[in-house]
Amino acid sequence: MKIALVTGATRGIGLATARRLAADGFHVVVGARRDDAGRAAVDRVRAEGGDASSVLLDVTDPDQVRAAASHVEERFGRLDVLVNNAGVLPEASAEPAEAVDLDLFRRTYATNLFGPVLVLEAFLPLLRRSDAGRVVNVTTRMGSLADQQDTASPYYSTVVPAYQSSKAALNAVTVALAKALAGTPITVTAVCPGFVRTDLTPLNREHAPLGPDDAAAVVHRAATLPAGAPSGTFVDAIGPVPW
Repeated sequence: MKIALVTGATRGIGLATARRLAADGFHVVVGARRDDAGRAAVDRVRAEGGDASSVLLDVTDPDQVRAAASHVEERFGRLDVLVNNAGVLPEASAEPAEAVDLDLFRRTYATNLFGPVLVLEAFLPLLRRSDAGRVVNVTTRMGSLADQQDTASPYYSTVVPAYQSSKAALNAVTVALAKALAGTPITVTAVCPGFVRTDLTPLNREHAPLGPDDAAAVVHRAATLPAGAPSGTFVDAIGPVPW
C-alpha cells in the first residue's frame, strides 16, 4: 500500500484529496492542526471504505512538522506522496491601508511558502525511499506572472499581493526542487485546482463554479503521475499553466 500525506486535510480541497487518494488505495495521513478535526476527517475517509490516520501538523510549527515526519517514519518507513495543500489568504478579510502590508505578507508566507518548505525539508528523506515519490504543491493561476500581466486573463483584476507572491514563490520552489531531484524517481508538480468553493474567502463560497471534489481530481492526477512523467510542471484541469 502506498502512503500519502496531505497537509490541511480536514476540509475543503485537502479533505477531498484525502478521500480521493484513499479511494485509490492509498493509506492517507491526514495533516491536521487540531486532533478532533483530524479524527473527524479520518472517520469520514474510513466510512467511505478508505484507509487513513491523522497526525497533528501545523505547517508553521517546526516542532510539529518534525514530529509528524518522525511519526510517519516510525509507522510506515517511507512516504510515496506529499501534497502541500495547507494555505491561507488573510488579505480576503483584511483591509490594509496600502496595497502592500508587511504583517499580511508575514502571515501569508508563514503558511503558503515557509510551511511547504519546512514540510519538504522534513519529509524529503522519506520520499527518497519511495519507488516513485510524488510532490504536489497546491498553488494558483493568481501566482502566474504571465496571467497577472495579461489583460485578457480572468485573474488580471485580482490584486492580493501577499497571496499571489507567496504562490509565485512556491512555483519557483517547484521548479528548483524538480531540478535538484532530476535523476531520481521523485516528480514535483505545481497544481492550480481552479476557482473552488472553499472557506478561503466569502467570494469562493458564493461564486466559485467548482467543488472540492473537482479540485481533488486535478491534485490526484499529479499525485499519481506515471513513471517517466515530466517534473517541474505547472498545471490545472485543462493542462499546462504559464508561469
